[in-house]
Amino acid sequence: MSRPHLPSLAGLQCFEAAARHLSFTRAADELSLTQSAVSKQVAQLESMLQHPLFRRVRRRLQLTPEGAVYLNEARKILAHVEMSTRYMQSYGGKSDVLNVATLPTFGARWLIPRLNGFRYRHPDINLNIINRSEPFDMEEERVEVVFFFGHGAWPRTECIKIRDEEMVPVCAPAILDGVAIDEPLDLTRLVLLQSATRPEAWHDWFEAQQQYTEHSYHGPRFDSFYMALRAAQAGCGVALLPHFLAQEEIEEGKLVIPWGFRLKSRDAYYMAYPEHMAEVGKVRSFVDWIHDKIQGVQ
Repeated sequence: MSRPHLPSLAGLQCFEAAARHLSFTRAADELSLTQSAVSKQVAQLESMLQHPLFRRVRRRLQLTPEGAVYLNEARKILAHVEMSTRYMQSYGGKSDVLNVATLPTFGARWLIPRLNGFRYRHPDINLNIINRSEPFDMEEERVEVVFFFGHGAWPRTECIKIRDEEMVPVCAPAILDGVAIDEPLDLTRLVLLQSATRPEAWHDWFEAQQQYTEHSYHGPRFDSFYMALRAAQAGCGVALLPHFLAQEEIEEGKLVIPWGFRLKSRDAYYMAYPEHMAEVGKVRSFVDWIHDKIQGVQ
């Protein structure tokens, strides 16, 4: 399937510079082009988009509403191209880049602490760690290894189980002052902090104890476990989190467990990599490293 006609990088650069200076002349000076060349690039972009990007008012440029929206997107594209270019230039063709996708909080709390030493063992493998919370196509996004939470199945991959999960309620010690927690439902007297990725978590936790409440889905909702953890630590309410992801704050006394019941999740954390890349050097080296970490070898 053919791709639709897309704007040139030069056109995006001319548009971004003109929008920043609100002047074709100053944009041309910055880009070492003529004023007419910049104007022509912007005109071609407007024709392609079928929207005006600028208004010409008293010899000055003003962004149209459509131009303001497109400027934001153009800057993202240019920043990504610059970052990717600098990233590849820094390796000089001597290193392999391994793209690894992970759940945000799992990556920060479990994965990253276990990467220390990998660079010294494998100096020619450069890790590119990215966050992914939703399913995606590994081949399309050129990801070689992914860490995910689920049933242990990812299309066309080999999966290795990393660990199970137990959900526990956690909150700042101060919000329990004067609040007696004698049964699970007493937690509803506090604010129940919700996690967007586990909308059923509180309901399942109460249900596993034969407790039912209409408040299971009520409360502020956070996009990641880490955000919910920080909200709990700030005293915003009580969060239901995987114990291992909150263990550091629990051990330091920044968070406490107001009711000790732990709900073992049906799913678990897994590492997956494409079947056809099982023996690719950089993939095998990373998978073996993580496997050894799981087994406590290193």
